[in-house]
Amino acid sequence: MGFEPFMQLLRGIQGKRVHGGIGGIQNSHQMAYLRHLQKEINKDDAMNIPLDKLKVVVFDIETTGFSPEKGDSILSIGAVKMCGQTIMEEEQFYSLIYYDQEIPKEIVQLTGITTEDVRQAPLLADVLMSFFQFIQDATLVAHHATHERNFMQYVSSKYFKTPFKHRIVDTSFLYKLIDRDFHNVSLDKLCEQNDIRIIDRHHALGDAKMTAQIWRIYVEKVMALGCESLNDVYNHFARI
Repeated sequence: MGFEPFMQLLRGIQGKRVHGGIGGIQNSHQMAYLRHLQKEINKDDAMNIPLDKLKVVVFDIETTGFSPEKGDSILSIGAVKMCGQTIMEEEQFYSLIYYDQEIPKEIVQLTGITTEDVRQAPLLADVLMSFFQFIQDATLVAHHATHERNFMQYVSSKYFKTPFKHRIVDTSFLYKLIDRDFHNVSLDKLCEQNDIRIIDRHHALGDAKMTAQIWRIYVEKVMALGCESLNDVYNHFARI
């Protein structure tokens, strides 16, 4: 089955939401479709695509904590598509996610997401299906991506019984090539350094949009260093 026929099948099963269990992904056919998506991804192809033509999805998640294996959950996902240095403002994704417990006060204060907000939100597995449909086989980008990678790997294994195969590129691979003294620099700091307005901080879509602007700026800077592809970026990074 090719990628587009698979996506048609995926659209067909969206909306068949079943409460309980694993949140709507309850039969082997649905799991098989999602596993097929992972098999269609060729991460090596993206490594050699020119950076000014590379299609990426910049995304961010808000969570109840830092440890999915200890019970922390994703509360929202936000994303925006890019092609090269162009941010495709009309191609955005955002969803809150159902959570059946009280959100810790410090998380409410940080994100603005309340317990009432998520009580009527879609189930996690349903949101992930929509997110996979949105990103298709694109390369993912996140700021300090370990957090996003850990959660996506965990929920993919838990809900879909398959490894998470999408490549997630950390913004640090770009900004550390340009600013050698930068180590684990916050999104706020990078925005300030690059005259990017800080809007909707700690909102998944707001953070994704600001990260997209960071990606756009640093793609231009690493291309000026002679990096034409992600493969070049990784090779340069290995030498610093």
